[in-house]
Parts: sequence; C-alpha cells; structure tokens
Amino acid sequence: MKNSNNFTFSKNKSSNQVRIIGGELRGQKIIFSDTIGLRPTGSRIKETLFNWISQDVKNSNCLDLFAGSGSLGIESASRGAKNITMIEKDHSAYIALKKSCSRLNLKSTTIIKADAITWLNENNIKEPFDIIFLDPPFMSNLIPMCCEILERGGLLSKPSYIYIETTRHQTTATVPKNWVLLRDNLAGQVAYKLYLRN
Repeated sequence: MKNSNNFTFSKNKSSNQVRIIGGELRGQKIIFSDTIGLRPTGSRIKETLFNWISQDVKNSNCLDLFAGSGSLGIESASRGAKNITMIEKDHSAYIALKKSCSRLNLKSTTIIKADAITWLNENNIKEPFDIIFLDPPFMSNLIPMCCEILERGGLLSKPSYIYIETTRHQTTATVPKNWVLLRDNLAGQVAYKLYLRN
C-alpha cells in the first residue's frame, strides 16, 4: 500500500486483514482500517522477529508504540505475553484495533488513543517494558526521539528488547550507545533490527 511518504507496498484492499501466525490464536484474523500509511508488518518479517524473541515473549510486558493494525502486539498476546500496551493516534485504526481485541477476547491488552511521543513524555508506567515494538510511519524521523525518551524515561526493564522497523535506506545509528544490535535483516524495502538493552 502507499504510505504518506509515497513508498508503495502491496496490500489486498478488499481484505484489510492479517493473520496471527503463532500461539493460542494462530490462524485468527486481525481486521484493520484502511488508514493512509497503515502498514502491517508482513508475515515473513513477523515470523523472523518472533523466532528471534521466542524465548522472551511469554509473561513479558510489551509496548507496541505505533500499533496500527495491532499485528505485533496481538501476536505477542497470542504467544503468552502478560501485558501489552498499544498506542495508536489515528481514530479509525484505534477503533478497528479495539474491535479486533474485543473479538479475540484479549484480556491482556490495553489500547490507548494517543500520539506516541506525547504519551512517552507524559506516561507514568507501573512496570517497565520488556519488549518494545517501534514501527512508525516510514520516513517520519520519529525513531531517534522515541529511543531517547525510552532510554531516559525509565520505561525499559533490564534486560529489554527493542524491535525497530524502517525502510532499508533509513539509519538507526542514533540509538543509545548501550543498546546492542542482536539481529538485523532486510525484506524488500524494509529493514528490521532487534536491539538488546541491558
């Protein structure tokens, strides 16, 4: 599909759905809104990511910061995450996400309609996050600011895993120096990386 920065991605506009690929809800569908710029993580990338973190998802506290379809947060719930907080500012995407979580009877998810940066700056969390998914709109330049706030704001547990998804032409060189790159890969125009923060 096209995002707001004119990158083109394939999407079946008639379906607007992605499948959960693992865990208790494997095979169930997530229905998402036809929001400009909404770009659910592809199944191939998602499978690789959850292979990387397979030993760490169960009982974890997760943050899906630019939730969109909720694909990553809901996948985490299916695989046994204890708590999943999903942040989404677009109203249509937020409503679709709430409906998906209700239909799937997910009790471990908290869905918040908010701007991600504003929420990070204002939030008083009860428990730091173990796994964070950062998949903002491509070319939005939000990743450096998100990483900085996450690091200095007491939002990360020790250890924690931070997943970052960008175009292959974007750099993540501005992540905090104490974040260690564990894995990275490319899929078409998409680059995705997993960092460890101790």
